[in-house]
Amino acid sequence: MKVGALAKRTGLTVRTLHHYDQIGLLRPGQRTAAGHRLYGGDEVRRLQQIASLRQIGLPLEEIRECLARPEYSLERVLGLQIERIEEQIGRQAQLRDLVRHLRERLQSAEGASVDELIRTIEAIMDHEKYYTSDQLEQLQKRRDDVGEERIQQVQQEWTDLFAAYGKSMADGLDPASAEVKALARKSASLIEEFTGGDPGIAASLGNMYRSEGGENVVASHGMQTPPGLWEYMSKASAALNEGA
Repeated sequence: MKVGALAKRTGLTVRTLHHYDQIGLLRPGQRTAAGHRLYGGDEVRRLQQIASLRQIGLPLEEIRECLARPEYSLERVLGLQIERIEEQIGRQAQLRDLVRHLRERLQSAEGASVDELIRTIEAIMDHEKYYTSDQLEQLQKRRDDVGEERIQQVQQEWTDLFAAYGKSMADGLDPASAEVKALARKSASLIEEFTGGDPGIAASLGNMYRSEGGENVVASHGMQTPPGLWEYMSKASAALNEGA
């Protein structure tokens, strides 16, 4: 498969696969005469190992070290991932039991106390809607590493980027034009900086934007976008990936 096809089928981004290649984590098995990356079964198996270890919470540098050791076979990695998923299921089961208990208390003659309501609210907030607890820990660590100054810079960069997209759309520029694809490339770079190249966090972020609507998400951060801009941006992103 070419890199675009692999990205589309796995839910990863072309940019992420390019990054994995650049750092020596996942090299393409072959290249076409024109230099396009080609991935086969061995590379897909290794990508599964990478995805599993990322889901467990390992950073890319540690994953590269793990995969250099023979004991980290695909079977072993999947076993580790199963253990982590079972831990997550256990936490979800605890939340389910807590909510179930609260419902039973509400149906009882005594009713639920304020303390019981607060405890349940706290538990629900600990299980964020779109990110796993591990992902939230990773995002908080990344926020601490980046620092507040850079976070404010990124906020301004997004504001400027949305304005540039809006002007391009108003001027009638094709989303597949070089100018607009450059904006899409900048968008991808900012998203990669936020996610740290983690495909799981990127997938959760995408799920949030699809479920809540991009306009609503950015509005919650104090940024407004004109009607139709998200569709325009999506077309630019698709054009960028197709050309990768």
